[in-house]
Amino acid sequence: MKVPRDISGRDVVRSLCRDWKYRKIHQEGSHIILQTEVPSHHRISVPDHNTIRIGTLINILGLIAIHKGVQREDILKSVQGHD
Repeated sequence: MKVPRDISGRDVVRSLCRDWKYRKIHQEGSHIILQTEVPSHHRISVPDHNTIRIGTLINILGLIAIHKGVQREDILKSVQGHD
């Protein structure tokens, strides 16, 4: 999986809310807190940066993939497909 280096935190948040049933709870400083109840309770923090560091993005994708029972690539396609 080739992970792009130009994805912003807001792009990730927008995709997770639209396609993966997360919702924005609040913002703490430069981090946006998202939560879902599907398939169970899960809360995650996404940095509100113009470009998310590649390691941070891979970690976020991995955590969501485990929770949703999908591949990281599926979530990444969602994020990339809606610029």
